[in-house]
Amino acid sequence: MSKIEVDADVARRLLSRLRDVLAGDGDAQSRLDGVAMVIADSLQAEVCSIYVMRAGEVLELFATEGLNQSAVHQTRLRVAEGLVGDVAARGRSLSLADAWQHPSFVYRPETGEDLFHSFVGVPIIRGSRVIGVLVVQNRDTRVFSDLEIETLETVTMVLAELIGSSDLVSRDELMPADGIGLLPLRLDGLTLAPGIGIGTVVLHEPRRSINDVVAEDPECELHRLHEALQTLRAEVDTMMGFDGVSGDSLDILRAYRMFAQDKGWIGRISDAVRSGLTAEAAVMRVHDDTRMRMHQVSDPYLRERLHDLEDLANRLLRHLAGEDVQDELPEDAVLVCRNLGPTELLDYDRSRLCGLVMEEGSRTMHAVIVARALGIPVVGRVDSVFSMVESGDSVIVDGEHGQVFIRPSEDICLQFEESLCLRQHKLQAWAQLRTVPAVSRDGVTVNLMLNAGLLLDLPHLEETGASGIGLYRTELPFMSRPALPDVAAQRALYSRILDYAGPERPVVFRTLDVGSDKVLPYWHSTREENPALGWRSVRISMDRPAIFLEQLQALVQAAHGRVLCVMFPMISTVEEFCQARQLLDMELSRQGAAGFVPSAVRVGTMLEVPSLLWELPALLDHVDFLSIGTNDLSQFLFATDRGNPSVADRYDVLSPPFLKVVRQVVRACADAGVACSVCGEMAGRPLEAVVLAALGVRTLSMSASGVGPVKAAVRDANLGDLAGYLDDLLNLGYRSLRERLRGYARDHGISLP
Repeated sequence: MSKIEVDADVARRLLSRLRDVLAGDGDAQSRLDGVAMVIADSLQAEVCSIYVMRAGEVLELFATEGLNQSAVHQTRLRVAEGLVGDVAARGRSLSLADAWQHPSFVYRPETGEDLFHSFVGVPIIRGSRVIGVLVVQNRDTRVFSDLEIETLETVTMVLAELIGSSDLVSRDELMPADGIGLLPLRLDGLTLAPGIGIGTVVLHEPRRSINDVVAEDPECELHRLHEALQTLRAEVDTMMGFDGVSGDSLDILRAYRMFAQDKGWIGRISDAVRSGLTAEAAVMRVHDDTRMRMHQVSDPYLRERLHDLEDLANRLLRHLAGEDVQDELPEDAVLVCRNLGPTELLDYDRSRLCGLVMEEGSRTMHAVIVARALGIPVVGRVDSVFSMVESGDSVIVDGEHGQVFIRPSEDICLQFEESLCLRQHKLQAWAQLRTVPAVSRDGVTVNLMLNAGLLLDLPHLEETGASGIGLYRTELPFMSRPALPDVAAQRALYSRILDYAGPERPVVFRTLDVGSDKVLPYWHSTREENPALGWRSVRISMDRPAIFLEQLQALVQAAHGRVLCVMFPMISTVEEFCQARQLLDMELSRQGAAGFVPSAVRVGTMLEVPSLLWELPALLDHVDFLSIGTNDLSQFLFATDRGNPSVADRYDVLSPPFLKVVRQVVRACADAGVACSVCGEMAGRPLEAVVLAALGVRTLSMSASGVGPVKAAVRDANLGDLAGYLDDLLNLGYRSLRERLRGYARDHGISLP
């Protein structure tokens, strides 16, 4: 019997023995110990060790036959550290006649490996990730044959399924740090096809667990393989006749059909079957090897062709398993994948697909060309996104700006939903008022501004005819990023906003307002009993002045030669405002010396904390403008948690106490010559908006969807007459004035939705 025949026979017997170990009783650790023993015995190796990837890219010795057992779970190596780490980092096998002479060798005395010289390490790959390393060592210095290495690579298929499908290491531990938990994320990518999609994550090709790795009858497996290949080719021919498949899409499918007949690809799978694997395991082995090679190919054309081969492997696995091509999709499916082939995209119900997110991809990739032809927004080059999401997660695909929002906060969802609503429906009833000023029947002009926080909001300035941005929430970009944005990133964003608004439309930037219900995914603060009253907003900025100064620096630089309007949130005392203003003045001086000089600077504050009501005269001596934040002010005034459904609606902003507070503030501002606005949700509701205007508020800032209906209501109202009616009502002791004011609006022809 030839050497090759002996090796092939050993490989088949080894796989058979491993199958018996995996089918036996015991937990995952005991089976892993058994695997190490069987490999060492079958290959007549003096050492067989299995390292498993832990959190932080650390490889831990989980099982060994031949080294000191006391080293198990004690010996650890970082990826790229030592020979084991080198194998994991490169994702390729390494064979050495004398490991001690290699420059990457790292000695671990607790293992007792002093006597062993020859070394072969094989990466254990699951999907596109290295999840461990299999090591075989011997005392003598010798080179392992290609067939021996190939046998070990086949064995790692078994190990990959054992490690990946067991509880040896939890999935959460192996997720990237930014993906742990349920925190919101904003990930940057590359726009590959334009559009906006809001929906539910559907993971493309979730990893299948292969139950049978070792073949009972290789010839039977080869027959199954060739039958599945014939079905695959016929399926591609059918796709070429689909409606809408023409031009570039048809050419792509023709090229794809040629790949399905590639002899090299089919040959590698067939050889893996002959080595003792089932057809599914053989396809998966070639599939994983293709993925790892992608990371080492720099030529973009070759990388895209490798994607097509991966597409074929996925489809072939489904046919071998006898599965339907795809399960039914949710109505708002957003496909998330590492990469995608053109036929895989066509498998999905196009009427239910509203977006595609890819870890890789390019504008010339076949699947992207097909998606663009079908009008599906695509964002690619989103690093590690497949590992950061689960099926069913909410997701927003911003194909206009190359951004993906994973598990977005309610604020961000509302922003995008409102933006989509405006784009899709155009609010026809109010569109005709876009160029008409918000002037009441008695000649009072009310400035209507936008609340914004995303680049997607900027086009609404034109669509609504708003006078500017009365509140730009700078925290939204912070909340939706996986890391703290630096000065350059912030400056670029703020410059873009000012450029879009132009010199005629002011932009009021509210400094960082996080904490409470606004969580930064990369900022782990201690748990608070009452976060709404805790460490949040300007309190964080003053306690973390370096972060605050970076934001102020970016704002000043972005506003060079333009008007800079800065507003501080959650100010509780005049002294607190002066401290924040002092830091801004310091940054203005520093940046001025560097050549960044705004044409004018206006500094104001949010009025959200009731304590300021008793310091209004002193406060108004220091501010250029004041904006009432009715959301927080009302909850603090009534001691009501607006996030608690049991009490959120218990008190009404259209009640005498709250309206008297607004009137007091407006009159104090008028006496001091300080501009006063309202930027809470109250400003965007037509009934509340006309009441605010009747109390003397001349600037209202709201979401884009509120501009049209508020403008219509203001133009219908006689604000002087309504002010007189309010004076009569405020002292009558009613719990709420809502129904009376609604009746007034009906009687006086004020249009309300």
